[in-house]
Amino acid sequence: MSSHAHSHEELHGTSLEHEVHAHHGHDDHDHHHEESFVSKYIFSMDHKTISRQFLVTAVFMAVFAMMMSLLFRLQLAWPGEKFAIANALLGDKWAPEGVLDANMYMGLVTIHGTIMVFFVLTGGLSGTFSNLLIPYQIGARDMASGFLNMLSYWFFFASSFFMVISMFVEDGPASGGWTVYPPLSALPQAMPGSGLGMTLWLVSMSLFIVSSLLGGLNYIITVLNLRTKGMKMTRMPLTIWAFFVTAILGVLSFPVLFSCALLLIFDRSMGTSFYLSDIYIGGAPLEQTGGSPILFQHLFWFLGHPEVYIIILPALGLTSEIISVNARKPIFGYRAMITSILAIGFLSFIVWGHHMFITGMNPFLGSVFVFTTLLIAIPSAVKAFNYITTLWKGNIQYTPAMLFAIGLVSTFITGGVTGIILADSALDINVHDTYFVVAHFHIVMGVSAILGMLAGVYHWFPKLFLRKMNKNMGYIHFWITFVSAYGVFFPMHFLGLAGVPRRYYSNTEFPMFENLQDINVLITIFAILGGLGQVIFLFNFFYSMFFGQKSEQNPWGSNSLEWTTPMAHTHGNWPGALPEVHRWAYDYSKPGEESDFIPQTVPLRPGEEDGGGH
Repeated sequence: MSSHAHSHEELHGTSLEHEVHAHHGHDDHDHHHEESFVSKYIFSMDHKTISRQFLVTAVFMAVFAMMMSLLFRLQLAWPGEKFAIANALLGDKWAPEGVLDANMYMGLVTIHGTIMVFFVLTGGLSGTFSNLLIPYQIGARDMASGFLNMLSYWFFFASSFFMVISMFVEDGPASGGWTVYPPLSALPQAMPGSGLGMTLWLVSMSLFIVSSLLGGLNYIITVLNLRTKGMKMTRMPLTIWAFFVTAILGVLSFPVLFSCALLLIFDRSMGTSFYLSDIYIGGAPLEQTGGSPILFQHLFWFLGHPEVYIIILPALGLTSEIISVNARKPIFGYRAMITSILAIGFLSFIVWGHHMFITGMNPFLGSVFVFTTLLIAIPSAVKAFNYITTLWKGNIQYTPAMLFAIGLVSTFITGGVTGIILADSALDINVHDTYFVVAHFHIVMGVSAILGMLAGVYHWFPKLFLRKMNKNMGYIHFWITFVSAYGVFFPMHFLGLAGVPRRYYSNTEFPMFENLQDINVLITIFAILGGLGQVIFLFNFFYSMFFGQKSEQNPWGSNSLEWTTPMAHTHGNWPGALPEVHRWAYDYSKPGEESDFIPQTVPLRPGEEDGGGH
């Protein structure tokens, strides 16, 4: 099949090259002259290069955030112990003689959470794979606007830069938790981390929001306007549906976070009182009154809950594609999967109040949020059941990408079950702000999204870097990551049920928690093991980028359009005419066919039905 596609490309080769470049908006001068390093790799407008920029930036941010988590895990497992590594990394001010300072502990927790949620799982996942796959899988030359796409990366890079340097300011980084609730975040004098560190956090997040909006608008317009001939919405791979709905969620919800941050800047710097009310500092009342910190929570979580799905939907989209390709079966319930993505997108906007059950919310309003939150479990379960049914009796190829995708299905179900407990206000009140919540969202959102992202990296590495990653190292990486992820987050449920609060510097201050200290030690040992596992991935990733085995045209026997492009980073993706689509993306193991996959470009035979519907 792939050789047929390749000869088809050669046939159309050079005759239409001029048309390609005219369509792409580049003049002949740009085409004939070798691009400089700066225009090709740094200020590139090509979606493939931008996707690699997002990925490499996210990998560095992930390493940074993971090192922070290991530092504060050491403190939680062995409170007050001296660790030379803490002193080496943080210096005498924040880790005197190797003992982590309490203010820096809060800073590490805050910046770790912020980087993972926004810079790795939002920017890294959507930025990398939406950029790589949207033009490829819908048959477009590039994104709707290459310039906006480039800007979206550079705003992301600038925001990453400010977030990282906020770690190095004199008073320490922002320390209000990743949710930066006022009054800690609204009063620069509240604690050391409320000063310049918090200002830089707000600057960084403002730049990040601009990046997300530029990217999101581009993704939406590209999907709506640049689909190739025959690529109906019902023939798009589920990856594109997931990215499309994710972009819509971002465009609708990120501006609310922007207004939330803006009002916080006003309260901090301009004497307003949106979030401040009846506060005494050192015995003296604060002049600003009349605001409400609850307003901040409403604005923050109105983004914060769609944000959870902005993180998980792309990972679920990648998983849909990878499971179908490697099970050699059509995805089960294609229409139901699209409906569930749309339902999750809609419902994610009306559940934010479940973060606020203990704010004194009217119980009737609470019950409405309980209902909508439980409702969102239905489309989520549809996805889980459909993955399992796709795997059922499949001719499964256990590639590293497939293992990570199956791992995502496992963690998505495990973490989702505890979500049902937290959705119920009567139960949530007992475990709110304990380690139970930390366990729940890390498994359902954090670990699942990371597994989905890693699955995507292994699967599409040949399209990103034209080479394959080492399979055996991939297997070792998967098992260490999967086992240690459960080893870290599963025991946290028991800490939470015992009432251990999150974000506390030391739990041994409380006699009732002393007998739980062994669980913290166990969690930290698994965290260190998981961290070491990622070293294998990092070596595999950077080594394979330059020295990995060169990939063939269609290494996984996949139907979607990206594997019909030549294994070279050509300008405009296809050297000749754009491919024409005749069928959906999931014709695997079709009865009566010679090959176990039929690319989307192969016309339907008389009487043959299109799986995506008519």
